[in-house]
Amino acid sequence: MTEQQIKSILQQVKHIALVGASDKPHRASYGVMAYLLEQGYQVTPVSPKLAGQDLLGQKVYATLAEIPHPIDMVDVFRNSEAAYGVAEEAIAVNAKVLWLQLGVINEQAEKLATEAGLQVVMDRCPKIDIPRFGLEKA
Repeated sequence: MTEQQIKSILQQVKHIALVGASDKPHRASYGVMAYLLEQGYQVTPVSPKLAGQDLLGQKVYATLAEIPHPIDMVDVFRNSEAAYGVAEEAIAVNAKVLWLQLGVINEQAEKLATEAGLQVVMDRCPKIDIPRFGLEKA
């Protein structure tokens, strides 16, 4: 995945499902979700523990399959071992991009998703890349 491809992904995606969402403000997933919302993305949190609740004004779903609208990108805040299962779910809901956060590395998940036609970004964070590419909204 080239830098230009990653920039293009961030410019094109509109709806992001954030898997591993947390209601704890000190958690990275909370901060990244808040940032993505501020940047104008539609973000749907996914967390079995918080399902049915609101998080930053957005309804939380237990699984990707329960989200009632199309998903452009699945942003994964789970450990590397869980990434393969999330990749399977992302494929099943016809997501276009699987984004594995910093420290989340799973080459089998990458291979599975790539072979299914998804673009895969691994071991990166959109909250870092958006300003780095000059894509921040004022």
